[in-house]
Amino acid sequence: MFSGLGNIHWEVIFQLLFVALIMLAGPAVIFVLAFRNGDL
Repeated sequence: MFSGLGNIHWEVIFQLLFVALIMLAGPAVIFVLAFRNGDL
């Protein structure tokens, strides 16, 4: 059942995960700035 786990490309998964985090971080920072009226 778990024999396929060794076949997963973890590097690709982590790269996609970090790209998603970076893409979400931009709007998150803008949202926090707007929420705090531009005061970090």
